[in-house]
Amino acid sequence: MSDETAAGLELPVAGLPVGEPGAGDAPAEGDSPKPHAQLGRRNDRLLLAALASYAVLLSILMIARGISVTPELIVVAFGLAALILGRGKLFLRDWIPFLALFFAYELMRTYADKFGQAVHVTDIMSIERVIGLGGLPTTWLQGLLHSGPATNPDNLATISVAFYFLHFPLPLAIGFLLWIHQRRVYYDYVGAMILLSMAAFVTYLILPVAPPWWAEKFGYASGILHLRDAGFNGLANFFGFGGYFYSYSVYSIGSNDVAAFPSLHAAYPFLAFLFARHAFGRAGWLMLAYTACVWFAIVYLGEHWVVDIVGGVAYASVAYLAIMRGPRWARRFMERIADEEIEAGVEAEEAGDAGALRRIGRRVRWALVLQGAVVALVGVALAAGMNAQGWLGGSQSGLYLIAWLAILGGLWRSAVGLISR
Repeated sequence: MSDETAAGLELPVAGLPVGEPGAGDAPAEGDSPKPHAQLGRRNDRLLLAALASYAVLLSILMIARGISVTPELIVVAFGLAALILGRGKLFLRDWIPFLALFFAYELMRTYADKFGQAVHVTDIMSIERVIGLGGLPTTWLQGLLHSGPATNPDNLATISVAFYFLHFPLPLAIGFLLWIHQRRVYYDYVGAMILLSMAAFVTYLILPVAPPWWAEKFGYASGILHLRDAGFNGLANFFGFGGYFYSYSVYSIGSNDVAAFPSLHAAYPFLAFLFARHAFGRAGWLMLAYTACVWFAIVYLGEHWVVDIVGGVAYASVAYLAIMRGPRWARRFMERIADEEIEAGVEAEEAGDAGALRRIGRRVRWALVLQGAVVALVGVALAAGMNAQGWLGGSQSGLYLIAWLAILGGLWRSAVGLISR
């Protein structure tokens, strides 16, 4: 940012006009912090606590009402919070590309098991038996803590399903806290999550691995219980609802039953922990306790092997180091797309300087917004026709990807146009 631009974004501090001696100067050594600085730090802590509590409360309410806690529902709620904070356009600019890439990954993952690679089951079970000193950790854990068939009521399975639900929403909440508190680190977090997801996708292509419940279902193992339904039933009985409402945008995409390794249920929370520890210090270690609960849940429910968790932790660690300790050109690229001048302009506008973004050459480019909206609407129409009318082979055809990528690409283009040069 040039000196002239920076001067245009300066704000009065403690009643001193911009440019006066002492306005914005660091306190001299031995001086006590100014009251407004103490207030600012306290407000930051209160904001972080309020946002974390909001995310947890929202997730609890969604589970209690029988609504699946899916990423897009959480993000809509965060968008409302961003509007309240006066950062609506910045939220759309920063988060829609992230969500577009996430959903593009979900689409690709759905088709990753359609390339004819042999599914790995017995070799993974051999590794599990080494970890379990001769037995399978899943069967040992279930034998110790669950009695009877899989359909029997199980309070531990009910609690485990709640953690299973939250494996992605709470990492999203960490992303939102980073976006509010340290927006530049948020971009590193997004980059690491995309790198992790794409590395996992490549692994699913070349190394499809079946989860424990699949191994039991198709006769490769015995004694493994799939306790997820027992957990769902426990939640339904406790809160008094009949069944879960699943949001269309995620669950119409489909699933991949042989994408167990690496476990993204294990990897996403661990990646969130690494960034929470980096950004928030000791408070970030709370995320590790939550992550450990997710690890326990996915093994106990029969959703993942222990080796899947080890793989998820390894992939998340490599993604974190690749972004945070990556080459200088990669760091410059992240800084360019984060464009910290925009945040400075938004903060100035929040303080009442309505022309701050214009002075740094940023404005809404309605042509880009309109182009993106048109492309997204075409994608919606095509996806609806393929679902309802069976156009082009229906939703099971690979061409279904084109419809969704048109939706996501259009949204991305519109988001970029909201604050652009």
